[in-house]
Amino acid sequence: MTPPIDLRVAAYAVIEADGQVLLSHWAQGNLWTLPGGGIDPGEHPVDAVVREVREETGYICEVHDLLLVDSVVIPAIDRLSSSKNALHSLRIVYRATIVSGELTHEISGSSDEARWVATADIAKPDHVALIAHALHAAHEPESAGRPNRLASPSFD
Repeated sequence: MTPPIDLRVAAYAVIEADGQVLLSHWAQGNLWTLPGGGIDPGEHPVDAVVREVREETGYICEVHDLLLVDSVVIPAIDRLSSSKNALHSLRIVYRATIVSGELTHEISGSSDEARWVATADIAKPDHVALIAHALHAAHEPESAGRPNRLASPSFD
């Protein structure tokens, strides 16, 4: 019998400019991540990432190519929620660019700050591993297999 497992499907954006990447601070985990988040029932992942970037950063973005689909299973004991189930997290990551808006912070949401961070500073321990996976995918030549690239399982 398979143990119970929760499923979360989310969409994220890699947005880069002038050697910096746009990040969002995930309040519950006290970690920096890519702007993005859970896909609402019936919502297209591209629409979800546009909505999430606007909510978390104040920017309106244009979504371009699919960079990767990351799949990770987090054991129940490692989850920050009170769920007794493991979590299977599917994370769809797109390349995007800013088309309008001003940098603002989300109020009463899952994130509490947004900022541009130098790409060289991404390897700090307070950044989720998804950022490094996504930036690696963003800088690989298109002949490396995008858009059908699959990330190897990781825990973060």
